[in-house]
Amino acid sequence: MAFPGLARPLVGRIGRQLVSVGLLDMATRLAAQAFLTALPLLFAIASFSPQAVRDEFRRTLRMLLGGSGPVLAQVDEVYAGGDQARETWGAIGVLLAVVSATAFSRALQRLCERSWHLPRSGLRSVVWRWAAWLVVWITALLVQGMLRDGFGAGPVLGVPLQLAASCLLWWWTQHLLLVGRVGWLPLLPGALLTGFGVVLLSVVSGLWLPRSLRMSVERYGPLGSVFTLLSWLILFFTTVVLGIAVGYVIAHDGAIGRRLGLVPPPSG
Repeated sequence: MAFPGLARPLVGRIGRQLVSVGLLDMATRLAAQAFLTALPLLFAIASFSPQAVRDEFRRTLRMLLGGSGPVLAQVDEVYAGGDQARETWGAIGVLLAVVSATAFSRALQRLCERSWHLPRSGLRSVVWRWAAWLVVWITALLVQGMLRDGFGAGPVLGVPLQLAASCLLWWWTQHLLLVGRVGWLPLLPGALLTGFGVVLLSVVSGLWLPRSLRMSVERYGPLGSVFTLLSWLILFFTTVVLGIAVGYVIAHDGAIGRRLGLVPPPSG
């Protein structure tokens, strides 16, 4: 899988890669799928989960949305729904939410395939992978609060744990959704870029997102929080697209590409 024009400057190759992948288009698509299908799935799962699980989900959301505010109050109401929430969703509702949420994992798969310039995989080989990715993603969200707190040790241990977990998640994500057509080592640059990028964004977002959500709700009502969350999701998935797409270019660049076995050694 040689990248065209390896001798050209790295910046130029990155630019062409981002145009090929469709940076903003892909980030917007992922953000929309996350908002319309993945978030409802989290609420559906919470309605049938034990109280301890619901508390961990709320803990994760508090890290992002802040400790208080109208948006978090609405989230608390949803996650405290108990029997009423279970009656609202029902088993069929949860099943439909799971099936709909695979649109999110399908969009991620398309990102990975575009970034690595690979054709679409056959349906039989990927259906279970969409569901498997959702399960691992939900589990990762569930433990985010504990990771960031360093299991009680604080941010000194929590930040390295978050970075390691994030890089591992995006490393495994690429390998899973590419159906093993690319080896583990070539996927490492994209995993590191994406993992570090999303953790850094999450830390920075914690400084401005809660205030932005409060202001948007005060000015525009509930719709204001929708626009703010969608804008944040687009920014988040722009980071993801950049990491995976640029990771492909880095993996094919010079000495790194030779170490990863993707670039042949110079002749002579």
